[in-house]
Amino acid sequence: MDFLAEARAVIDAGPVCDSCLGRVFADRSFGLSNADRGEGLRVAVALADDEPYEAVDPDDCWVCDGACGRFDEWAERAVEALGDPEFDTYQVGTRTPPLIEENDRLLREDASLDPDAGELFKSNFNREVGKRIGRLTDTEVDFGRPDVQFTLDLAADSVDVKLNSAFVYGRYRKLERDIPQTEWPCRECHGSGRQGGQPCEHCDGEGYLYPESVEQLTAPVVEDVMDGVEATFHGAGREDVDAKMLGTGRPFVIEVEEPHRRRIDVGRLEGDINAFADGKVEVEGLRLADYEMVERVKELDASKTYRAAVEFDADVGESDLADAISEIDGATIEQDTPQRVDHRRASKTRTRDVLSASAEHEDARHATVEIHGEGGLYIKELISSDEGRTEPSLAGLLGVDATVTALDVLAVEGTAEPFEREEFFIDDDTDE
Repeated sequence: MDFLAEARAVIDAGPVCDSCLGRVFADRSFGLSNADRGEGLRVAVALADDEPYEAVDPDDCWVCDGACGRFDEWAERAVEALGDPEFDTYQVGTRTPPLIEENDRLLREDASLDPDAGELFKSNFNREVGKRIGRLTDTEVDFGRPDVQFTLDLAADSVDVKLNSAFVYGRYRKLERDIPQTEWPCRECHGSGRQGGQPCEHCDGEGYLYPESVEQLTAPVVEDVMDGVEATFHGAGREDVDAKMLGTGRPFVIEVEEPHRRRIDVGRLEGDINAFADGKVEVEGLRLADYEMVERVKELDASKTYRAAVEFDADVGESDLADAISEIDGATIEQDTPQRVDHRRASKTRTRDVLSASAEHEDARHATVEIHGEGGLYIKELISSDEGRTEPSLAGLLGVDATVTALDVLAVEGTAEPFEREEFFIDDDTDE
């Protein structure tokens, strides 16, 4: 069957609008809409057969039942349903009624054509309505993860609008101890602050074990500025609650759900967060990000540098400390899951390398130790031995008990696209 014969067979099967006629031949030529193709085919058949040209109104089309005549209407309804949130990208999806899906199949079957010929109704409808939304809003379609997702339900005659999350990337420094990275609800009252009708004794009725967190000092500001409904903090690992996060900071992403503002001044936002955190936390390098940034930040593997204040329970000489540190420097460490976290982590033995180690002897009972190690190296246990669960350890090599009295994260070094030449701060050594 030649090309015009195929078109003639589709036309003869019943009244079909230009858009539905053209869809069957969507793989022919470029720069045309399916309605353009259909009109051209109808003209060509009329000329070849020397018959009158007769257009078909979409309302009379047995395939789409008038849907292809309402592209403008659906686009206008979608924009109205959206309201006034800021967005730059969008995507359109269509829930096609079963009758139209069946008619779409019969359109090819009745004309004895390949069942996969051309384009399906849904794809054409998405594109035609999408083009009109783009013109109405001066925005662009995005087939990945757009700012806005429109779903057109033809059977229910409704439009569903989903505002996808917005993301802000940056780095934070935690300048005070006893601040967790994320909210830490009380395990006894599960965050309610009440037990048996009375204030929870475990958390003094606060609902949280710690009154503030890095998340609580940053995310609410971003949520407010972006006019969202909720904000979630995603950190590149986390430091101990009692450890400071210094240096150039730890990467994080704050995800804001259903944001109505996306075009924000990140410099001003940075100042707002730092003012709100009041010296407890500082952020810098804020920029708008995308969904993929969350996974990149959370999965980044990097080495870390710590500074630990150490106290010994017996006198330690300067030379003995130097000898012990030299044994740790460059060593491969075997660590069983620490006792302080084995209630929530599977027990296993893992090995991590110490990339460098140094120590400053303060006096017979005190020292400052600096360790640069692989990600996942438990630093407190490297010092204390954790009752022999870490080998070698500073305490084990010295033959005296050693305790970390203060821990600071100084730097974690690693690069991964798109963070080339940036420092990252990641730490699995956590009390959380």
